[in-house]
Amino acid sequence: MSRVGKKVLEIPAGVTVTVAEDNTVTVKGPKGELTRTFNADMKINIEENTLTVERPSDNKEHRSLHGTTRALLGNMVEGVTNGYTRNLELVGVGYRAAKQGTKLVLNVGYSHPVEIEAEAGITIEVPANTKISISGIDKERVGALAANIRAVRAPEPYKGKGIRYEGEVVRRKEGKTAK
Repeated sequence: MSRVGKKVLEIPAGVTVTVAEDNTVTVKGPKGELTRTFNADMKINIEENTLTVERPSDNKEHRSLHGTTRALLGNMVEGVTNGYTRNLELVGVGYRAAKQGTKLVLNVGYSHPVEIEAEAGITIEVPANTKISISGIDKERVGALAANIRAVRAPEPYKGKGIRYEGEVVRRKEGKTAK
């Protein structure tokens, strides 16, 4: 039995969850609304303030879908209640970020500034010129945008320069030595 899949998901006050015929789940909360279609084999039950996921059999596909479905539902409920935030840091001499309208402008050692447009429903903030904060209600989209920004200049192992997640530890390598 899936440990994650058999957990009961508590629905907080102020959040409504509806399941359509084709297993399309809509979660509405104080921060917004999320919709996702799940595999038709998974049975999603709503009883009072709890949400449970059941699987039809013990075959491998159903076992893997069981935990995944429960985790995605949990992320949707958490997103519309509290939202998600990813923080990035710029490390390097002259590396800086600025916000121009809805665009994020990065100066990270290239001959040109890199501009990144924020998706609808996701906000990018620059509290300091070396810090970036990405927030929204969809965990997947927030994480994907943070990964795309990090990929502009991933941290390198010799000097540690680049864009990294807040609290990320970059393993450092020793450089070449002269004989």
